[in-house]
Amino acid sequence: MNLKTFFAVCSLATILASCTDDNPSTLIDTAPITGLATYKENVKSIVDNNCVVCHAAIPKNGAPMSLVTYDQVKNAVLNRGLITRISLENGNSLLMPQGGPRLPQSTIDIIKKWEQDGLLEQ
Repeated sequence: MNLKTFFAVCSLATILASCTDDNPSTLIDTAPITGLATYKENVKSIVDNNCVVCHAAIPKNGAPMSLVTYDQVKNAVLNRGLITRISLENGNSLLMPQGGPRLPQSTIDIIKKWEQDGLLEQ
């Protein structure tokens, strides 16, 4: 392997690893909610803690869009398959957060409930 190829491989590995956190103990397992789910009360903290590291105001590590505002997250649910991507099984290359591990099911269920409740902001 020549030096140029070595650096290319190292760079790619760094990018892919930078969005991963394979320590399940760092993921926040959330309790089910009663009443209507809202972005501000239930979803924003999930996105901020699990997605914004790559989906920042200026997306990083190859992320295609920002997820820092209500409208951006709502659009990702409606048009970008956000719920499908976070619901994939560990090991699926399309799973978000990139590289896994998969969010706890109770956390995914809150985002699903938010969608079912009408994607309310407040």
